[in-house]
Amino acid sequence: MRLDDLPVLPLEPGVYIFRKEDTIIYVGKAKVLRNRVTSHFKAGGKSGKITETATSLDFIVTRNEMEALVLEANLIKQHRPHYNVLLKDDKHYPFLKLTAEQYPTLLVTRRVIKDGGSYYGPYPDASAVHRVKNLIDGMFALRKNSGYPMQKKNRPCLNYHMGRCLAPCVNRADKAQYDRIVEDVKALLEGKVARVTESLKDQMREAAKRQDFEMAGHIRDRIQAVEKLFGAEQHAMTMTLEDLDFLGFAVAGEYAMVQVFRMRAGRVIGRDKRFLSGAAESTPEEILTAFLQDYYTQATHIPPLILLPTELEDQELWADFLSKKVDRRIELRIPQRGDKTDLVDMAQRNAQNSLESELLLLEKRGDHPGLEALREVLALPDRPWRIEGYDNSNLFGTHIVSGMVVFEGGRSRKGQHRRFKVQGLEHPDDYTSMRQTIYRRFTGSLSDKLPLPDLMLIDGGRGQVNAALDALKEAGIKVPLVGLAKREERIILPSLYGAQWWLETGTEVGKNRELLLSETHPALRMLIAVRDEVHNYAITYHRKLRGESMFKSIFDDLPGIGKKRQEALLEHFTSMADLEAASVEEIARVPGVGMGAAKSIKTYLEALNQNSG
Repeated sequence: MRLDDLPVLPLEPGVYIFRKEDTIIYVGKAKVLRNRVTSHFKAGGKSGKITETATSLDFIVTRNEMEALVLEANLIKQHRPHYNVLLKDDKHYPFLKLTAEQYPTLLVTRRVIKDGGSYYGPYPDASAVHRVKNLIDGMFALRKNSGYPMQKKNRPCLNYHMGRCLAPCVNRADKAQYDRIVEDVKALLEGKVARVTESLKDQMREAAKRQDFEMAGHIRDRIQAVEKLFGAEQHAMTMTLEDLDFLGFAVAGEYAMVQVFRMRAGRVIGRDKRFLSGAAESTPEEILTAFLQDYYTQATHIPPLILLPTELEDQELWADFLSKKVDRRIELRIPQRGDKTDLVDMAQRNAQNSLESELLLLEKRGDHPGLEALREVLALPDRPWRIEGYDNSNLFGTHIVSGMVVFEGGRSRKGQHRRFKVQGLEHPDDYTSMRQTIYRRFTGSLSDKLPLPDLMLIDGGRGQVNAALDALKEAGIKVPLVGLAKREERIILPSLYGAQWWLETGTEVGKNRELLLSETHPALRMLIAVRDEVHNYAITYHRKLRGESMFKSIFDDLPGIGKKRQEALLEHFTSMADLEAASVEEIARVPGVGMGAAKSIKTYLEALNQNSG
C-alpha cells in the first residue's frame, strides 16, 4: 500500500485498521489519525512491513483518546491481527466472585457482570483460582453447597457438622457473625492480610473469654493457614506500607513475558503473568501496552500506584482511564531510585526466568518457537521443520570424522543421526572435511534414505559455510544453509549461490550476510541446540574410534600429564595449532590442568618446535 492510496484522514482521535484484502492485519489508536497513520509510511521495521503488506485502510473516529484506547483493545481481542502483540493463549481468565446476597457465597467465574457481586482477579489459570478458593473454603465458614442463589434446605449438610459452614440455608447462621466472615474474606482477597489476622485474633480471644476453646482452636488454625498461604507469596518486603503493583517484562524474538506483582501494605501477596506472541520488532511500549489492555481492563482491584519498567507514550491516558474505571486517582510511574527500583528489577528478573521456562515447555511439546523465529529472521518460505547439523572433529590430526544430526519439529531424532570417517586426509583440514561430508550426504546411499532438510546448519564460520555450499553445488542440491560461529554466536549467511530466496526478497537478511541475535532469541536457541548436539555427537564418535590407542599422544612422555588431563586438553583444543597458539594462562584455565602443568606443556611444545626447526 502506498501513501497516495490512503483515504482522507481527519485530524481527530480514533482507531485505524490496516487490512490485507478482507483480513485485518494491524489495529492502532491515534491522538490525531492523519499524523499517526502517515508516520507508518515513513518508518521502517514493523511499520514498513505493515504498509507493504496492507491493501487498504479503515478508520473509526472517536470522541477522545480514551474511547480510542478501549476500542483498540476490543478490536485486537476480537480479530487478533498478525502484526499486533497478542496473548499466546487467548482466553477468558478466571475470577473469584462473592455473590450479592444476604448470605454471600464464593464462586469461580470467567464473566464479570454488573450484578452487585464482588469480583477478584483475574487469576492466571484455573488451578490458581481453585487453589485460593479451596483454601478460603477451608479457613472461613461461608456457605458452600446450597446453590446460587441460596436454596432453603430441611437439614444442614456435612460442612456444618465439620465447622466449615454456619448453615444459613436452614436458618442457623448468626447474621452479624456471617457478615464478619464475609468482610474477612473480602479483606483477604484484596490483600489486606494484616487486617484479617488481627480480626481473627480478636475473635480467638473473644472465644477464649467465653471458654469456647474448641472455637478458639478453629480460629487459631485459620490464622496459621492465612499466614502460611500468603507468607508463601511474600517474595519482597519494603519499608513503605503502600498498595501498589509493579511490572517487569522480557523479550525473546517472537515471544515476550510480562509479570505483575501485587503488593498490599508492603507485602507481595501474589503475581500474574502473560505470555505474548508477535513481539518481534515490537517496542517495549507495545509489549507493555498489550499487557495493560488485557490485564487492567479486566482487573477488579487496582491499587493507587503501578510501577513500570519503561515509559509509555500514553502513560497519562492510561492513568486517566484506570482512574475513571475505579473512581479514584491511579498513578503510573517509572521509579528512579530506592526500594521501588529494586521491586521493578525483581519483576524484570522473574519475567526473564518465566519466559525461559515457557520457551522450554514449548520445546518439550514439540512446538519449538525457534522454527517460526528462524522462518522470520532468515526470510525462509516455510518453517524449517527438518534441520540437519554438521560438524568436523579430529584429535591433533588423527581420526578425522564428521557428524550429522537431525532435528524435526525442534526435537532431536537420534535414529537419523549419521557419522562419517573423512577419507584421504593426513592432516586436519576443516574445509575439505566439510566439503567431503556434505557431498557424500547428498550423493551417496543417504540421498535415497533421508529426505532433504528444510535448513542446514554448519558448525563454523564463513570458510566452512562456503565449503558446504561448494559441495551442494557439485551435488546439484539447493537447500537453505547457515553457519554458527562460536565467537559471539554469529549466524553466518551463505554467499550468493544457494541464497536466492534471501536475495530476491530484498530484505536486510539478504544484504548483511551475518546476523547477531540476543542470547534468548528462539531462533538462536534452536541453532545452538542443533550445534551442541552435533558437536557432542562428533566427539563421542571420536572417543569410540580412538580407544586405548588414542591415549598414546605427544604428552605420554611428559611427567604430570595423565589420562584425565589429556582428555581435558583434547576436548578444549581442536588442533595442535590451537594448543601451540594458546598462552600459559589459557592452558591453565582448562579444567584440571592448573598453572604448573600448563607451564610444563608450554615449555615442552616450545622445545619440540625448536628441535623440529
